[in-house]
Amino acid sequence: MEHAKNSEVLGEKIVTVLKTIYDPEIPVDIYELGLIYDVMVSTDNEIKILMTLTTPNCPVAESLPMEVEEKVKSMDEVTDCEVEITFDPPWSQELMSEEAKLELGML
Repeated sequence: MEHAKNSEVLGEKIVTVLKTIYDPEIPVDIYELGLIYDVMVSTDNEIKILMTLTTPNCPVAESLPMEVEEKVKSMDEVTDCEVEITFDPPWSQELMSEEAKLELGML
């Protein structure tokens, strides 16, 4: 049970870090954009992040996942981080938070 609580707290801290990373083409962070599909925390505090990009040929397809990995790895509690990119399901505007839609004038 203790691990579950610690994982949840660490997961929330990771989300806070993810909210500091922006898609360079859109003035909204990657979390609010809906690019993060899952954050998994192992018992050893190894992190696996499943994320997508707005398009497969996104100009930051190389650098954005690396930025995510480096920022999460730099957290004291994290022992390792792996970022996996998926296009299943493909990203769509429905995945954006209300906050992101408001920011982009879509509401």
